[in-house]
Amino acid sequence: MANIEDFKGFVKKNPKLIKYTKSGEMSWQKFYELYDLYGEDETTWKPYLGVAEVVAPVAGMASLTDLMGLLKNIDLDSVQNGVSSIQRVLSVVQDLTGKDTKEETKTEYKPRPLYKHFED
Repeated sequence: MANIEDFKGFVKKNPKLIKYTKSGEMSWQKFYELYDLYGEDETTWKPYLGVAEVVAPVAGMASLTDLMGLLKNIDLDSVQNGVSSIQRVLSVVQDLTGKDTKEETKTEYKPRPLYKHFED
């Protein structure tokens, strides 16, 4: 059991392994078998961890591929539902406050003179 705990510590030190399991390229079982056979040997883990990591020019900036991945995962239907619900809430609030953006201009009633009959 101590070997499993060592493997968990190795995964915590190398979180890049998580993306391989999430994408389905590798499983935790296969990673554990590699760890059990070879340990923390750099040549074994080189394809998964990479030797040199590309550093973004500014800390906190995401690469273009990360941004495209985020955009692919956005569900446009849920965004549209959210926007429409916000519009409904705003219209209800606007109705409750009584402030309409459209002001109706009322024409003042002028009675017809008594001596005029049917547009004479």
